[in-house]
Amino acid sequence: MENQEEFDRLVAPIRKTTWRFYAIIAPLIAIVAVGVYAYYVQFTTGLGVTGMNNYVSWGFYISNFVFFIGVSHAGTLISAILRVSGAEWRKPITRMAESITVIAISIGALFPLIDLGGPLRILNLFAYGRIQSAILWDFISIATYLTGSLLYLFLPLIPDLAAIREQQVGGPFRRRLYGFLSMRWKASPGQKRRLKRGIAIMAVLIIPIAVSVHTVVSWIFGMTLRVGWHSTILGVYFVGGAILSGIATIIIAMAIFRRAYHLERWIKPSHFRNLGLLMLVMELVLLYFTLSEYLTAAYGSESADSAWLGSLAFGPYAYLFWGMVAGGFLAPVFILALTRVKSVAWLVTAAVMIDVGMWFERFLIVVPAMATPQMPVSWGTYTPTWVEWSITAGAFAGFALLYAVFSKLFPLVSIWEVSEETPVTEPVPRPAGEEVTP
Repeated sequence: MENQEEFDRLVAPIRKTTWRFYAIIAPLIAIVAVGVYAYYVQFTTGLGVTGMNNYVSWGFYISNFVFFIGVSHAGTLISAILRVSGAEWRKPITRMAESITVIAISIGALFPLIDLGGPLRILNLFAYGRIQSAILWDFISIATYLTGSLLYLFLPLIPDLAAIREQQVGGPFRRRLYGFLSMRWKASPGQKRRLKRGIAIMAVLIIPIAVSVHTVVSWIFGMTLRVGWHSTILGVYFVGGAILSGIATIIIAMAIFRRAYHLERWIKPSHFRNLGLLMLVMELVLLYFTLSEYLTAAYGSESADSAWLGSLAFGPYAYLFWGMVAGGFLAPVFILALTRVKSVAWLVTAAVMIDVGMWFERFLIVVPAMATPQMPVSWGTYTPTWVEWSITAGAFAGFALLYAVFSKLFPLVSIWEVSEETPVTEPVPRPAGEEVTP
């Protein structure tokens, strides 16, 4: 390695695992185990153990599906767009973003299977699926998206895996794993040229694939003649929300692993500042889409629309709706717009609020629209049971667990890419109260 000290610091989390790591993953494993048990109960007993019913046949599961698919846009859209645009500052954070993509889509893709009750029912999609069905489009787009995202994550990993292989990092199993995945990389000029060309091609391809995935997810709702769903704005609304939640998740992951693995030398305040500006722009865009959607429905004052909006603003979902508006939109905009509070801590706070608000927003898209009567009949109700809560908690814990395990197997910062950077004379700030603006 040209810079052995830099290499050693970046692979230090892989070389050594402290008790703190096990103390963190132990409760995550316990939560995942509870979620697995809850699914076992559902699988053996049936969907009757959930709060779903004839009126509200989608609940937590589909809300989680839409949320995780949105978070998965972190790597593909953010990383790919920055790579295509030649933004050199993105190099230390791209792998974090790309790994979020693969893990989030892997978790999210499980929820339609969980929602089916019996996972083998997915075979009906192959036996009886129709090309006119948006659900079939969704399956195809997600499978394509996962395949492309895995490839987009793997290609930039190859040089680092080869370097780790040469340095004999890890035990026998890890050495065989790194040797197999590095694919006989020798860092020859021809290999470098082909690798960069392959990464560039995947960066270009993954952008329309990512956009199509969340657009198709929105079509499942938008092409249904149901109040609150049948809208042409849902496509751009879903994509915008996906980018926003993806940026927020990247910021949270950056802050956690920057502190835990002492990556201040590579993940600098300027990275938080740049992502914070992107997050502010997308927050304003999504706020505009939300206002346009609700204002259009309110202005027409059709009976079904009025009932739907009333249930959101003043009915059983009011606390979630106003929590989304105040905590997910207005407060983060206020935090991000004020220069005096642009510290890493404040940006992380805004990112957490946005992610929580985006989950509320997904839930408010799915459940209230199904509960609103399409005909003069009684309203539907939905109260999630411990099974749904446990499976949801297990999914979020599983996401964190997989991300933590990934960080112990592979470097979170692309070693070969940051080694190509021109040194930047930016001071490394103190961890507490660090200012984002240089």
